[in-house]
Amino acid sequence: MVGTILIYGGSGGIGAAIARALKARGYRPHLVGRGAERLEAVAAELDAGFTAGDVADDALFAQATQSASAGGALAGLVYAVGTINLKPVARLSDADFLKDFSVNALGAAKAIQAALPALRQAEGTAGIVLFSTVAVAQGFAAHASVAMAKGAVEGLTLALAAELAPKIRVNCIAPSLTKTPLAKALTGNEAMAKAIADLHPLQRLGEPEDIAPLAALLVSQEASWITGQIIGVDGGRSTLRTKG
Repeated sequence: MVGTILIYGGSGGIGAAIARALKARGYRPHLVGRGAERLEAVAAELDAGFTAGDVADDALFAQATQSASAGGALAGLVYAVGTINLKPVARLSDADFLKDFSVNALGAAKAIQAALPALRQAEGTAGIVLFSTVAVAQGFAAHASVAMAKGAVEGLTLALAAELAPKIRVNCIAPSLTKTPLAKALTGNEAMAKAIADLHPLQRLGEPEDIAPLAALLVSQEASWITGQIIGVDGGRSTLRTKG
């Protein structure tokens, strides 16, 4: 094993795919997630450690770090936790905005704070990978709350990449709609899924396996000269238009 990677959201579609990709690279994933049954199943598949809990619980971050590192080093951290809360701005409450910010941005910051001592002990450079969304750069209706929260994640990425260099690298992936359990309300309707897929130049929705290899690369030593980047994995939606 070349080191332990702490993966928040490790039982989710993208988090589990990243864990598999890292295991194939020789890393030991330590999974953190809410659904204990799903979490245990993925951990058993990968012979990985796991910590069950919710990022709303402040104690989780210290507990997960201690369980993953056992007081030693962490090679990296992936925060693949998110929300999909799509409402017109007039219908968004303070609670909506605060929940999206807490889960997406504040949770990422707390996870990193708790893991910093262990990440600083890593051989070479430790890697951190966070997650944004194509909606930050593009601007989509009914995305005000989640885009605001994920915009904060992009700001956090750049600030910490500067602050934690040269010992720790921080990068961010901004996907478009990906077929995961979290997105089932959108992807589970065949007509809706096709309509959204057709908005992408590559004419399909994302799969967790489209994102996992890049995340695994960015957190690994193979990306030792990559930091402070926001990288779109979005079927071309953020930059291309194939129809007038």
